[in-house]
Amino acid sequence: MPPEKRKIVFFDGVCHLCMGSVQFLLKQNKKESLFFSAIGSQTFSDLISEGEKNSLPDSIIYWNEGKIFVESDAILGIAYELGFPWNLSLIFWIIPRGLRNFFYRFIAKHRYQWFGKAESCMVPTPEVKRRFLN
Repeated sequence: MPPEKRKIVFFDGVCHLCMGSVQFLLKQNKKESLFFSAIGSQTFSDLISEGEKNSLPDSIIYWNEGKIFVESDAILGIAYELGFPWNLSLIFWIIPRGLRNFFYRFIAKHRYQWFGKAESCMVPTPEVKRRFLN
């Protein structure tokens, strides 16, 4: 399946919180429908136009078969893809996007301070390597 038809979680490859989130998603995504790629990777460059790159956050981006979701919308879209019980978080759609994104941005802004920054990107294990796009 070509990357543009996949569901891809683009993540900050040096953020411990982001890498921990990817590990969590790998375990919880029983359908194995989610794929992963670092922000700034070749897959990211191939799918995201130069104009869009400047307006996107540097923490997490959810590509769902050509549609881009960012900030709290990305988190909720990914949770929906995980199925039960995580899809119950869709109740948070009733909270105005501005308020949801305020909390998202606050955590994203402090992620290195609170969780640290890795010296290099995570290297996937052989068991999950096929779910990572370069």
